[in-house]
Amino acid sequence: MQKTLSILITLLLFWSCKTETKEHKISEVSIEQKLQSVLDSIYFKNTNAIGILTHVESKAHNLSWNGAAGYSDKNKSSLVSEQPVLIASNTKTFISVAILRLVEMSQLKLNQSIDSLIFKDTNVLLKSNNYNTSDISILHLLNHTSGISDYATTDDYITMVKDNPSHRYSRDEQIRLAMTLGSPLGNPGDVFSYADVNYLLLSEVIEGLTDKPFYTSVRELLKYSELGLTNTWFSTLEDYPKHCLPLAHQYWTSEGLDSYKVDHSFDLYGGGGIASTSKDLALFSQNLFNQNIFDQPNTIDLIYTKAAPKEPMEGDYYLGLSSINVGGFKGYGHGGFWGTAVNYFPELDTSISVFVLERDKRILRSDINKAFIKILK
Repeated sequence: MQKTLSILITLLLFWSCKTETKEHKISEVSIEQKLQSVLDSIYFKNTNAIGILTHVESKAHNLSWNGAAGYSDKNKSSLVSEQPVLIASNTKTFISVAILRLVEMSQLKLNQSIDSLIFKDTNVLLKSNNYNTSDISILHLLNHTSGISDYATTDDYITMVKDNPSHRYSRDEQIRLAMTLGSPLGNPGDVFSYADVNYLLLSEVIEGLTDKPFYTSVRELLKYSELGLTNTWFSTLEDYPKHCLPLAHQYWTSEGLDSYKVDHSFDLYGGGGIASTSKDLALFSQNLFNQNIFDQPNTIDLIYTKAAPKEPMEGDYYLGLSSINVGGFKGYGHGGFWGTAVNYFPELDTSISVFVLERDKRILRSDINKAFIKILK
């Protein structure tokens, strides 16, 4: 009997230790592992997304994490988390912040007319196409209420890009296209209409005020070197960064487009154009909202100036910034044509960037944000 009791006690101790060890191992699963696991799970259910790159920069969790799943192209080449991509309209936030830096330096005002700020030839062109540049302000350009019709969102422009993907566009040519592919949408402040041409005009404003190429001024005004943004640049306008990995391919398969086969000038001069890594983009977001770019603490408040056109609009748009709600948490950021996005969540003090390499699967940006927020909240 005593021997049997001894055996039972030994077995109980063994299973108790085994259970404790198992529970201990479960508790040791790190946030990084959880994030990668979720990313892998989403990707394996959506392998036609080609590849996904993401980064989480979280002050609250003392976290700076890169993730990757899938491939860098349709030939199934390896995808490395540090690979850059074209971030397209995420560029608009960079341009907006550059403009706001000039505002805090007292070089211009948000309500200032663009009549004397854009290039002379551009001004003549707009006026000859029934745009009163004396009534269009910097603010109207930033929040897309200028009334200027866009070129980039038209079917005609997409057809032009598909028919002649190697064509090298100039900024002047694209501004002219905005005049020929559409008519004025209304008076400034009447309607909200998202338009790349607004940000092309802002890039002229930056050049006119700084007397430098806009991309050089953006780099300086946003303090790239101080923030450690070593893998962020305007593609084909600036030199490819040393030691930076090759760009990952980005696809719009339903329209037959591959970023490697389209001249980057089709989306380059302020409405888009920046290439960056998921880490650099999240770092930019985190530094922006943690007051590491502006010199004056109240300048950041200007970026939240909401578009308020006379005609109703869907959603909210600020100054080169939009907002989302994920799991009850509000985020501020922007998305890009190819399937990129970055958002800063103030309540979590966290920035999340997501690059989906297949534009047709860009909805996965939302799925990843939701899954990540559940882990981080």
